[in-house]
Amino acid sequence: MESMLNKLKSTVTKVTADMTSAVMGNPVTREFEVGRHIASGGPGMCWRIYNGTKKSTKQEVAVFVFDKKMVEKYQKFDKDQIIESLKRGVQQLTRLRHPRLLTVQHPLEESRDCLAFCTEPVFASLSNVLGQWDNLPSPVPTDIKDYKLYDVETKYGLLQISEGLSFLHSGVKMVHGNLCLENVILNKSGAWKIMGFDFSISSINPSDAEPKYSCKEWEPNLPPLCLPNPEYLAPEYILSVSCDAASDMYSLGVVMHAVFNEGKPVFQVNKHDIFKSFSRQLDQLSRLSPTMLNKIPEEVREHVKMLLSVTPNVRPDADQMTKIPFFDDVGAVTLAYFDSLFQRDNLQKSQFYKNLPKVLPKLPKRVVVYRILPALTSEFVNPDMVPFVLPNVLLIAEECTKDEYVRLILPDLSPVFKQQEPVQASNMILLIFLQKMDLLLTKTPPEDIKNSVLPMVYRALEAPSIQIQELCLNIIPTFANLIEYPSMKNALIPRIKSACLQTSSLAVRVNSLVCLGKILEYLDKWYVIDEILPFLQQIPSREPAVLMGVLGIYKCTFSHKKLGIPKEHLAAKSLPHLVSLSIDNNLNLNQFNSFMAVIKDMLTRMEAEHKTKLEQLHSMQEQQRSMNINTSQTNQSEETKPTPSPGNQIDDVFGGSSGSAGVNGKANGNSASAPQLNRMSLTLEEKQRLAKEQEQAAKLRNQPALAPQSIKPATPSTQAKDLTSCLLNNMTSLGSLSLTSPPRPGLIQGSTISAYPSTTPMGSMASNGYNPTMSFQTGGQGMRPPGLYGGMATTSTPNFGALTHNQGSTNTPDMSALDSLFTSNKPKVSLNQMAPPKLTPGTTATPWLNQFGSAQPSQTAPMQGAPLAMGGVTSGFGMQANPFFSPQNFSQPTSAPVMNAGGGLRHSSSVNNDLKDLFG
Repeated sequence: MESMLNKLKSTVTKVTADMTSAVMGNPVTREFEVGRHIASGGPGMCWRIYNGTKKSTKQEVAVFVFDKKMVEKYQKFDKDQIIESLKRGVQQLTRLRHPRLLTVQHPLEESRDCLAFCTEPVFASLSNVLGQWDNLPSPVPTDIKDYKLYDVETKYGLLQISEGLSFLHSGVKMVHGNLCLENVILNKSGAWKIMGFDFSISSINPSDAEPKYSCKEWEPNLPPLCLPNPEYLAPEYILSVSCDAASDMYSLGVVMHAVFNEGKPVFQVNKHDIFKSFSRQLDQLSRLSPTMLNKIPEEVREHVKMLLSVTPNVRPDADQMTKIPFFDDVGAVTLAYFDSLFQRDNLQKSQFYKNLPKVLPKLPKRVVVYRILPALTSEFVNPDMVPFVLPNVLLIAEECTKDEYVRLILPDLSPVFKQQEPVQASNMILLIFLQKMDLLLTKTPPEDIKNSVLPMVYRALEAPSIQIQELCLNIIPTFANLIEYPSMKNALIPRIKSACLQTSSLAVRVNSLVCLGKILEYLDKWYVIDEILPFLQQIPSREPAVLMGVLGIYKCTFSHKKLGIPKEHLAAKSLPHLVSLSIDNNLNLNQFNSFMAVIKDMLTRMEAEHKTKLEQLHSMQEQQRSMNINTSQTNQSEETKPTPSPGNQIDDVFGGSSGSAGVNGKANGNSASAPQLNRMSLTLEEKQRLAKEQEQAAKLRNQPALAPQSIKPATPSTQAKDLTSCLLNNMTSLGSLSLTSPPRPGLIQGSTISAYPSTTPMGSMASNGYNPTMSFQTGGQGMRPPGLYGGMATTSTPNFGALTHNQGSTNTPDMSALDSLFTSNKPKVSLNQMAPPKLTPGTTATPWLNQFGSAQPSQTAPMQGAPLAMGGVTSGFGMQANPFFSPQNFSQPTSAPVMNAGGGLRHSSSVNNDLKDLFG
């Protein structure tokens, strides 16, 4: 791959370098851009032919370049002779103007390195086409290597050369003097043009007298480029040093022989002994054998033999050659007519263009595309001729590839798409384009379709001519599949509907409905339902053909497998509309039956669809009802079973306690009541509550079960203690306490328990074990100095170790020993008597407790059913340090659940440690 790229790069570099060096410094490059080397021609194939463009107008040209390096091997005199001969030939060609002569666009320019001039665009020389590739680029261009002349091209090419000679001989009294294959150029359109006037001879007599030509004697010592090609020269030119118009006709005979014999002339001439060769040639020509001309077509063979005659007077002249039957071929005549179109009037042109479609299929494609098509498209500038030319152009487009169509035809068609004047011609153009719409949409690129073709179709739908509208509506379905969906939905369909509603022609209205019915399959279902079907209800016309068109659209939409009409639309809009149309008085029996058949089909399908829907809905409801019954039965069976509650799970984690039984019992009680509710006649509120409970139960069943976690106790014990239950029990026992005592006794130093002198029970201060609005003040009446009770309340955490040292006893502790702690001036009241009964409802607390300020919640450890000192405590102990504190909690009934059967506190040696683990 790399070697191939390097080879390509070197080739391009070489070609560019050759081109640059060939024309560098030449004045031609100031006005023209020189391109690729494409061919060679002229005397001795010395002219290199490049394609090029004019910088100012971008007009395509051919640039002929002669590189002076080709003659460096000659002496200065010979080089000068060659240069002068070439200059003379180009200058003579520049002065001559005729369709059969090569047209010069820019005269000869000379620089130090080259000669250059510009002509009309060129394909190659006739010599190149017939296999002589001297001075061609390497490799030889493929289009030249593979080029084959068709019969019509050969016939018309020889006719063109004959016409060119006729112009020289009769028009300007000139003999070409060097007519040969290399001096015949094929232009880009394939026309044969004459060049190489280096050795032309003009008549020395006045223009009105018999022409007389002075011929130069052959000089074999001159370079070949200073002499004509001897293989195409007439014998008299060498042997008798004479020439006239007949000499050119001999050269024409040799050219005709070479064209039919792969570029080989009649004789091979020995250029070193030219006179002896021509003497031998003269003898052969006097007895020319038929085998030498066997490849020449029979109808022209005798004429070629006459052209090669030894006697000049026998040779036919150029005018006679143009009229021989060989050139009456229909293709040659057609091509000749195109070359003379500028001489014809519009009537003659129109008649010719009408008959041209019969001839085009008989001609080769290359001839049609490169010879006839350019002549046809040049007529587009004449608006009156466009309707006659356009059918032929589109006929040629059918035979072209898409690339050829885009490159050669579409640029000239684009202005025609938009032509609107004159009106009559514009209408004819629309008709022609509509008839070939499939061709246009198939080969035209999408962007050009959007910008040029479809606007022309829209213009046809809006044309005032009913014929154009009918034709447009009839052919739209044939190419609807080629139109993009957005263009069809947003531009085409609205114009069809507008044509149907606004026209006064019944045919246009019916064709609009038929067109819509045929293109429904290219539309979206909901677009049809939302746009097309409502449009049908807007049509005011009640002609039977229109009504049947409406019915046809309904039927197509209803029966098409991709479209279809929903049952809701059928029931609400379609069926009412069709039923109203079906009883129109203009319909006959068959038309009415058609309406009723469609209506019945719609009703049948609507019934089936809705019935199926209702059956499915009923089935789903029954299934849901069955599932609800099963679910209810399942819930009842599950509710009769004990289900773990959050309290049970906590009990399982902490070893369980009697306090959880009440909670579980309540839950079980609620669960047990559910079956009874199901068996009873329930009120609406009960049903709602039951539904919520079932929903909550379903959520709980769907939640993953809590995995119990075992907690390792701080100290080994024989039985795990349920702290939660203990706390609940203690709170219950504390809530039963009340404080009633005589006036407050004095403080005894060293005592650990002090009573509140109160006449009002403190249990009325709060209704539960925690009152967030109460707290002890840090200073004031009854506050105790630090260390008074031996560290009992020196910190914010209570000393639970002192409260539990008697829990091992099975009997109720005797507190009479503490009576000595009270002062002597007050009656002694035993601690056992300090627990008065609970306050009756309505009892109010004494104002004495107002001395306690509002307390803030605290997260300290709870107190566990032991007597606490209420007065003289330090600032770290009190309600702020005990969230469960309340005066009600000081009463401890004997029926508290924490008492054992013996009436004493249940022993637990690890309570203090457990509380520390729980509360930190």
